[in-house]
Amino acid sequence: MTVASVDEPPVVAASATQRSVTFLVPEGVDDPLRVSGGNVYDQHVRDRLGAHGWSVDTVEVRDAVGAAGPTRPEAPLDAPAARGGDAGTLLDELPDGTTVLVDGLVAAGAPEEFRAAADRLRVVVLTHMVVAAFPDATPAQVDAERRMLSAAHRVVATSAWTAREFERRGLVDAGRVSVAAPGVAASLPGSGERAPSVRADGQLLCVGVVAPHKGQDVLLAALARLPDQGWACTIAGSTDTSPEFASGLRRDAAALGGRVRFTGVLGRVALDAEYERCGLLVAPSRVESAGMAIAEAQARGIPVVAADVGGIRDTVSRGGAMLVTPEDPAALAAALREWLTDPDVRRGLRHGARAARAALPSWDDTAAAVAAALEAT
Repeated sequence: MTVASVDEPPVVAASATQRSVTFLVPEGVDDPLRVSGGNVYDQHVRDRLGAHGWSVDTVEVRDAVGAAGPTRPEAPLDAPAARGGDAGTLLDELPDGTTVLVDGLVAAGAPEEFRAAADRLRVVVLTHMVVAAFPDATPAQVDAERRMLSAAHRVVATSAWTAREFERRGLVDAGRVSVAAPGVAASLPGSGERAPSVRADGQLLCVGVVAPHKGQDVLLAALARLPDQGWACTIAGSTDTSPEFASGLRRDAAALGGRVRFTGVLGRVALDAEYERCGLLVAPSRVESAGMAIAEAQARGIPVVAADVGGIRDTVSRGGAMLVTPEDPAALAAALREWLTDPDVRRGLRHGARAARAALPSWDDTAAAVAAALEAT
């Protein structure tokens, strides 16, 4: 997800009885050059827990990478220094009985430190992904995920699929996991009623870090099968995480006659403008826990064509989407051809997207679910 900042949280009176939680997040969580869906999620939860009775002390943890997961944006050379420190030192400084909400990237980067701290701290791990589901996950990363989940008193999963997958793999039992799905902003540019012609049907948008698990190569292979159709595609997301993969994509895109545009990381205003001009969001992921870009599109009434993988089915269950077999350029091309050539298909998907919009959770709903998980610890 390529969002550099979040909208201002609503002004809500804090609860009369405030409890305290220390929220450990990766360094650079607010850095516009290090954007990710996980960072955006953490920002919204941090800014809204106060309205649900929790006073939040947010601490950034250095070097929350390593065994944390298959992909993670690297820090730019001029990024601001973290306000915190390494995980082990920070945990040692916390008083006994402290409630600690920890981003899964941080916990998986220091699983033994969290296992040791769990004897005296109330540890709640907030997980944005299932590391073991990534085809390029190393044995060390999978083992780190297992150890950090076993150390948690409670696990907050950001999608129902993530919770089910943890249970299926025997990593977390159902009694220890809560679900807090990502929300959408109460008001987004382009979320009002509008004539379909305002958006160009052939303007396709793909949002997410440019990396193998996001499947942009599958999208380009599908588009190569549609030379006779009037489309243009924008790929919005950091190209720094997997530079070799990104270079290969640029070579493939060059063969498509300048119809594919790479934007790199976008700030909030620039990303809003891309949503505003697109007719269809395409999510060709190989692995996806929740699909925050899909929810953002639906919040604007934008239809979606997506791979039927991970948590995407849960995200689009309200309608306005076509699901295709993952890693299948022919299937994706067929769905895109339907969208581009059949007015009835476009009309039906737009109607479904508008209907789905009203049922999407808000970020306040997300914070309420996290607060409930903290209370249950």
